[in-house]
Amino acid sequence: MRHVLSGLALAMGAALSLGVQAADQAQVKRGEYLARAADCMACHTAEGGAPFAGGLPIHSPFGTIYGTNITSDKQFGIGDYSRDEFFAALTEGKRKDGANLYPAMPYTSYHLIKREDADAIHAYLMTVPPINRPAPETSLSFPFNVRMGLAGWNMLYGKSVQLQATEGKSEAWQRGQYMVEVLGHCGECHTPRNRIGALEQDKRLTGGLLAGYLAPSLLAQDLAERGWTQPDLTTFLKHGISAQGSMFNEMFPVVHHSTQHLEDADLAAMATYLLGDQPPKAKVVQAVPVDQLGESAQRGRQQYLNVCAGCHGVEGEGKPHIAVAMQGNTVLRQADSRNLAKVILEGIREQQFTGFERMQPMPGFAEKLDDGQVTDLVNYLREAWGGLPGDLSTQQLANLKTE
Repeated sequence: MRHVLSGLALAMGAALSLGVQAADQAQVKRGEYLARAADCMACHTAEGGAPFAGGLPIHSPFGTIYGTNITSDKQFGIGDYSRDEFFAALTEGKRKDGANLYPAMPYTSYHLIKREDADAIHAYLMTVPPINRPAPETSLSFPFNVRMGLAGWNMLYGKSVQLQATEGKSEAWQRGQYMVEVLGHCGECHTPRNRIGALEQDKRLTGGLLAGYLAPSLLAQDLAERGWTQPDLTTFLKHGISAQGSMFNEMFPVVHHSTQHLEDADLAAMATYLLGDQPPKAKVVQAVPVDQLGESAQRGRQQYLNVCAGCHGVEGEGKPHIAVAMQGNTVLRQADSRNLAKVILEGIREQQFTGFERMQPMPGFAEKLDDGQVTDLVNYLREAWGGLPGDLSTQQLANLKTE
């Protein structure tokens, strides 16, 4: 009888152990998904480097901050961080040694993360192979290089991001709010900042400057003005490309590392939150005939035929899997012409999206077109297909080039 009881105890112990292992594996798998949703890889992986090993330069008005090593390495990574210490880093911007993290780490949004989600991300990161390599030293100008000074900054702004009331909102809207505002921390780029780098909460999601480009407004009415619908926005987040164009610049790593890996229901929830349970009607823009364009735009038509039509089509129809269409393109429909002008001047690298979608590289024309020609081209695109006035001046373009 004693042997039977002993064998039963061993069997129960083994079953419990297997149950714990299964629970641990489920937490790790969930943590991997949440790390994708939180877009951790984009900032903590240098181009061509090992995942999460740090080294990516993040340029700011105050200097260059480098993404840190968050692999399981115990010397240079976070391998010796407990769950509590990891949670403090995420939500309070505190390193294990008590030093303040710079708010390039979006703890101003992550402070609202659910504890069970933080623990799951921690469990996943502990399974990431250790990379024994330090990140380059962050270099900021005085006084921003004094970490102690962040204590006062955190008191004022560390928890300034707050969620809207959910009463009367759908479950999808509520899930989307958490995905957008907390895990996705979209407001960190799409909200303007004040002189000391704090988010201007009274202008939340109205757009913000990032590396010279404008992260456009994500307000529902502004999205609708640029032609966005919930299905199109969901598609854009999933595939990086839709009828409104393709992701480029700082948004391309977002789809590459994060949104393309998310569940369709979560992507639809994000679109529901941004556009609302009752979204505004998307504005449809009709092409304007050449003879109805302004003088600058009419001159720009010739520049378009010279350098753009070969890829984007004579009538702006685009070429599938090669170049996006101009008709309905969201960049042409932004009230501020900054992004359109910078794309023409600087070009876009080749972009590989999901499936067979691959946009070929677009060359920059800064050395081929003078300021007058670029100005005319921008005005043509805005008037002909963007439904906007062609009012960019050569002086405004010159000012933009010096920023």
